[in-house]
Amino acid sequence: MSLFVIADTHLSLKDPKPMDVFGSRWSCHSEKLAAFWKSTVKADDTVVIAGDISWAMTLEDAKDDLLFLDSLPGKKIILKGNHDYWWSGIGKIHAFFEENSIKSISLLQNGHIPCEDFIICGTRGWYNDPESCKEEDADFKKVSAREALRLRMSLDSVPEAEKREKLVFTHFPIVYGDFVSREMLDILHEYNIKRTFFGHIHGRYALPKSVIFEGVEFSLISADFLDFRVHKVIK
Repeated sequence: MSLFVIADTHLSLKDPKPMDVFGSRWSCHSEKLAAFWKSTVKADDTVVIAGDISWAMTLEDAKDDLLFLDSLPGKKIILKGNHDYWWSGIGKIHAFFEENSIKSISLLQNGHIPCEDFIICGTRGWYNDPESCKEEDADFKKVSAREALRLRMSLDSVPEAEKREKLVFTHFPIVYGDFVSREMLDILHEYNIKRTFFGHIHGRYALPKSVIFEGVEFSLISADFLDFRVHKVIK
């Protein structure tokens, strides 16, 4: 039983969005994702998808994308990205999953999910780049504080007696280039987090897979960076 990770699947099966405008690597990306996933992930494995699951604007419009993920082998843990406008209240999504017999997908929001040798924690995060700041919540300090609180809630939800390694997933990077989310990084130190995973960054294929900053490893897992191959996490 293994843990795999990826982010930014950017599915659009109901109303196909031509993704190759973002580069040739995106051509037929959902087919590439499914092919490698099926050849790698077993039924008792788990895949964490760190945001930007679907381009859909509503939950109903995301149905085909969610059914597609549900049809793939293994359990899936998903968290919200900046483009997941379909992500409504947790109760509404759970009811939608029940109505459509979606059984293999769990939602990570303000809590944690045990997964074999690991405890999965995380939140969307926030990243002060021009694209992100076009969103409706463009007050960087306000949104950063909110996301830091959600990260703390996620980590606080883990029982004190839990000995398994806590892995943190965010959609936006906590550390990237010259950018450092000091508030969130301090929380990682406070809870002794040593490994984190993030998406959102696209088209930068010469970047290192991971960097270590202040003793914490930050790994980029955007789907195009991984060439749509889920990445296995080693204990």
